[in-house]
Amino acid sequence: MGNNGSTRGARKSSGKSAGSASRKKPADGVSRRALLIGGGAVAAAGTAAVLARDRVKRLWWQVPGIEKPRKPGELDYAGATWVAASEANWRRADRPDDFPVDRVIIHVTQGSFASAVKVFQDPAHQAATHYIVGQDGRVVQMIRELDVAYQAGNRSYNERGVGIEHEGFVDRPKDLTKAMYESSARLTASICARHGIPVDREHIIGHVEVPGTDHTDPGPHWDWDRYMELVRRAATAPTPTPSAKASG
Repeated sequence: MGNNGSTRGARKSSGKSAGSASRKKPADGVSRRALLIGGGAVAAAGTAAVLARDRVKRLWWQVPGIEKPRKPGELDYAGATWVAASEANWRRADRPDDFPVDRVIIHVTQGSFASAVKVFQDPAHQAATHYIVGQDGRVVQMIRELDVAYQAGNRSYNERGVGIEHEGFVDRPKDLTKAMYESSARLTASICARHGIPVDREHIIGHVEVPGTDHTDPGPHWDWDRYMELVRRAATAPTPTPSAKASG
C-alpha cells in the first residue's frame, strides 16, 4: 500500500469591479451589486442557482479545516466490527459526492489479522484499507467508505476504491480459507450494491493490478474464478442493514 498526499481545497477569489461609482444605487442606499449577490439573483437564476448551490455543497467539504460530522463506530457494512485506523492513514472525503466509487481493491496483509489492525492504527505506517477480513471470516471496518484510504499507491485508485485486506501471506495457499473467501465475497457484494459497482473483474481487482504499484497481492494463489462466483451469489442475497457497532 502506498501513500497519497492530501488534496487541498481551492479557495475562490472575488475582486471588485471597476467603474462602480458611475452606477446608480437603489433608493435605500444598497448597491445593485449587493442585490444581485442576495436573494434577487437566486430568484432570477432559478434552476441554475439550485444547481450551483448543489455544486457548492459537494465542494465545501474539500476545503481544509472543515469537518463533516461523523458518528463514532458507525458502520457501512453490518457484518463488520468497528476499529478505527489512525487518521494519518486516510483522508476525509464525502464520497461518492466528491469522488465516484467504482472499484473494490483486494489485498493480502502479509501478516496476521492482529498485526494488520496494529499497523493501520500506527500513524507512522501511512497506509490502510477500509476493511480487514480474517481467516476465520471476521470483518473489521477501520475507515468509512466515505473517506479515502491510502491503500493502493495510486492517488486516483485510492480516491475511487474501497480496499479489503485479507489475513495471510501470498505464498501460502492454506491461508486463503473457505471462511475468508465467503465472508469477503459477502462484503464485496455489499460494497458493489451500495455504490452501483458492476460485479466483474474490471471493477473488482487485485492490488497488483493498480497502475504503478510494486505490490503482488493478492498473489498467484488467490482463486479469482471461485471468488467472483461467490460475489455473484452473494449479490443476489438480501443485503444486511448497516448498524452502529463499536469495538476497542
